[in-house]
Amino acid sequence: MNPAQLTLAIALTLTAMFGQAKAAEPQVPALWDSKERLPKPELSALPRLRFLTTTDFPPFNFIDKSGRLSGFHVDLARAICAELGIAEKCQIQALPWDELDSALSRGDGEALIAGLPATAEGREKYAFSRPYLQLPARFIMRKAQAITEPLADKLQGKRIGVIAGSAHERVLRDYFGNVKVVTYTRPEWLNIDLKDGKLDAVFGDGMRLSFWLAGTDAAGCCRFAGGPYLAPEYLGTGLTIATGTDNAALAAAFDYALHEIAAKGTFAELYLRYFPVSFY
Repeated sequence: MNPAQLTLAIALTLTAMFGQAKAAEPQVPALWDSKERLPKPELSALPRLRFLTTTDFPPFNFIDKSGRLSGFHVDLARAICAELGIAEKCQIQALPWDELDSALSRGDGEALIAGLPATAEGREKYAFSRPYLQLPARFIMRKAQAITEPLADKLQGKRIGVIAGSAHERVLRDYFGNVKVVTYTRPEWLNIDLKDGKLDAVFGDGMRLSFWLAGTDAAGCCRFAGGPYLAPEYLGTGLTIATGTDNAALAAAFDYALHEIAAKGTFAELYLRYFPVSFY
């Protein structure tokens, strides 16, 4: 087993144990060490802090019924500003996704809060906060057939649906090699076949699966089974806040605020508000 495989195997095992032990209550991602102490930033000289986001990815960013910009990212940005003591200096503006990069480059904003991952390529033009949310892989099954960890042996020979060519397909084939992989090109077909009993389980992005489980199309048929599974080598390291490379101090300030928000329970409140069917 190479180092990357070993890292993923450990992640799969630990998160599966977490999911089994705490399955009875809604789970909130815990990405911050409560014992860690980060330096409080001094931002009194900061003239303003403009967050740039989008409007088209609910529940992260969307326009609500009253025409206001809303969503998890919007409330998280406000919580960060409050924690940093600069609420009166904060603004949040929504732009089309393909305009965010140029707007930040022009100085039309100081930070992007739009679900950017911290990739090696991205680090050439951005400074990133630490991840505030990771997106685990999950299995869902019909309630009557749902099983608990450890899943590997229990899934042997089962028909598992997954989106063709996705990172989740690679995880499924590499670490659950004793299942019958059934690939789909559209998630709605995948979920319908699970609901109709044509599949034993679906494996995919936990966040998107949580939306389906909470929606009317699922009609209460199914639930999460096992997991969550964090696999950074396949699924990335999570969502971050980005600033310009010349503004790394601001990214560090976000780390401080995110740590404090997590410690005080504010992050958990926001997470469960927007993701009532937790994907953890």
